[in-house]
Amino acid sequence: MQTIVKLDRDRFLEENIHLVKIIAYQVAVNLPPHIDVNDLISAGTIGLLESIDRFDTGKGVQFNTYASIRIRGAIMDELRSMDWMTRSMRDKSNQLEKAYGEIERRTGRPAESEEVAKFLDISADELNSILSQVSAVSVMNLEDLGMSHDEGMDILECIKDPEGADPMTVVQFNEIKKKVAEAVESLPEKEKLIISLYYYDELTLKEIGKVLEITESRVCQLHSQTMHRLKARLKKML
Repeated sequence: MQTIVKLDRDRFLEENIHLVKIIAYQVAVNLPPHIDVNDLISAGTIGLLESIDRFDTGKGVQFNTYASIRIRGAIMDELRSMDWMTRSMRDKSNQLEKAYGEIERRTGRPAESEEVAKFLDISADELNSILSQVSAVSVMNLEDLGMSHDEGMDILECIKDPEGADPMTVVQFNEIKKKVAEAVESLPEKEKLIISLYYYDELTLKEIGKVLEITESRVCQLHSQTMHRLKARLKKML
């Protein structure tokens, strides 16, 4: 394994610290005001340092791609450790996930917003308000994908070095990648585009709004809707 040499460590840190701030502010924009973005930056910096120490230069993977995944993961781990979500937020998120899953099970197609509002016995405006409120919890973790840290699963190690991982772990991970790809591919076109722009091109919600010619708040609602839809689908598939 050919890791980054000590002499390059400081250079890699300096050249990529901006990734930490970009990702931290991306996440923080949907969080309650009492969450200090500096705490997220601190956690992300630890993720960056870990990625520098673990990165294998011989695998043909771009460092910023590998680092971005580990930085985001470190920030999400920090948020989960804070246990900052209220019971109300969790309940609303679970209700949304159930609604999208049940409607799509019945109809065999993506659930429309009007159908979800009717299922929850609320107005369309109330649905949009809830989507905005729970946008910060609209993230998926290993448990959503049928995996667990307790089982020793490390997605990053599979991405970095498939040959070095346990064969059964690689098989499981490849199956999950396939299922996630299928779930994303079956999304409505606008939601698919938002996922691509946000997670692959790393645009902010405001920038995505300009691309799609809609407001930032509407992008936030659509992103929240998409993630709850994906969670419901993946739990069913996996």
